Amino acid sequence: MSISVDYYFSVQSPWTYLGHERFAQLARASGAALRVMPVDLGGKVFPVSGGLPLGQRAPQRQAYRLLELRRFSDHLGMPLNLKPRYFPVAGDDASRLIIAVDLHDGSDAAMKIGGAIFTAVWVRERNIADAQVLAELLAECGLSAGRLEQSRDPAVQAHYEANTRRAIDAGVFGAPSYVVDGELFWGQDRLDFVERKLRAG
Repeated sequence: MSISVDYYFSVQSPWTYLGHERFAQLARASGAALRVMPVDLGGKVFPVSGGLPLGQRAPQRQAYRLLELRRFSDHLGMPLNLKPRYFPVAGDDASRLIIAVDLHDGSDAAMKIGGAIFTAVWVRERNIADAQVLAELLAECGLSAGRLEQSRDPAVQAHYEANTRRAIDAGVFGAPSYVVDGELFWGQDRLDFVERKLRAG
């Protein structure tokens, strides 16, 4: 029986973008079963975990965030716009789209559209709060255009809320977070530890 990983993230998170493909690769290599779980980080998780939206953080923290993003972008060889045109951006619609794809097409497809959404924000400077952009991303990923309408179903919203509650219960406070066999790992810079945990099985 393969080990499972709960993958919690916010679609607006640059750190999730920086770790997404590496996480996908190590999960595939380990044969882990993924639960792809976008959450309402700013609206629901931060208020109970002490987190602050970016604009409310101290200037020192905001400045250091930009420094670290540049460091990791350079280190990983991944393009990243530090101040993209569409950020901050509402992420609920994009989150629900990932859930709809997961429900109808499975976790591999959800990971694919998730990666496209992260890249849209941080590399291609596209507005993921725009339904037309989301429709274009579905087409580019070879996924059904009908997923956009399905993402508006009450059942999808219920999944989104359940993901968020589960994240809070698991002690999640930031993105990305990975929970492997009940153990929480926060941040794309902890993927080495995630990999060791998966190898230990």
